[in-house]
Amino acid sequence: MVNSKVVQGHQARKRFGQNFLSDDFYISRIVESIGAQESDHLVEIGPGLGAITEHLVTKAGKLDVVELDRDLIPRLEKKFAEHNNFTIHQSDALKFDFTQLQAQPGEKLRIVGNLPYNISTPLIFHLLRQRHVIQDMYFMLQKEVVERLCAAPATKQYGRLSVMAQYYCQAAMLFIVPPGAFSPAPKVDSAIVCLKPYKTIKNPVNDTDLLAKVVTAAFNQRRKTIRNSLKDWLSADDFETVGISPTERAERLSLDDFINICKTIENRDF
Repeated sequence: MVNSKVVQGHQARKRFGQNFLSDDFYISRIVESIGAQESDHLVEIGPGLGAITEHLVTKAGKLDVVELDRDLIPRLEKKFAEHNNFTIHQSDALKFDFTQLQAQPGEKLRIVGNLPYNISTPLIFHLLRQRHVIQDMYFMLQKEVVERLCAAPATKQYGRLSVMAQYYCQAAMLFIVPPGAFSPAPKVDSAIVCLKPYKTIKNPVNDTDLLAKVVTAAFNQRRKTIRNSLKDWLSADDFETVGISPTERAERLSLDDFINICKTIENRDF
């Protein structure tokens, strides 16, 4: 949630989750972390008032931005009119086909953005489904979400998002950004996360939809033992095959444990 506030002549909108980064120190840290090169094709989600955009557009070979708020489009077009490597797409990032931005087969996109807190998790899953065209992602997210993305087993932050994100990519929290760095200020800390999709999945399953369903079932009632939460998926013999105690809880299972559960189900169904 944000307070309604006019920022540089623009009315920040609650429904778009708009908190505009305004602190030069943190803007510089983010730009430095991204390390854009002339050979890069960058895509910025939610450029807002262009605080980070104005740095990226001078460094990257190509910069596409995806902005939902129609009121910001003319402003951004005017601000970056002199840059012929800059293109705006007025669109909802949750529905946007990022693969269409590839200039040539095999080109990898670098995605950056200050993501609205209310859509951050579904948007990350949307992007992971298009990971074959993505080199890396640098996002500003609610600190709690970044902690969940990077969490290890047996921690309170560890859950469905941790397992599925870490199946597809490396996840690392870079640094925290306080509320005062934004206008209007959010009520929570933010953090920068770097997500790098694996070129090759380390321990792949045949059916990622099955993996997602198993992980979701396990964490839906995380205080239950997996014997109860996964009773529709695993028999007593299956637990022995996987080598996991049926009295364990989901939060104590590693990514490899979930992968082995999925493979056991796949092998049994053939």
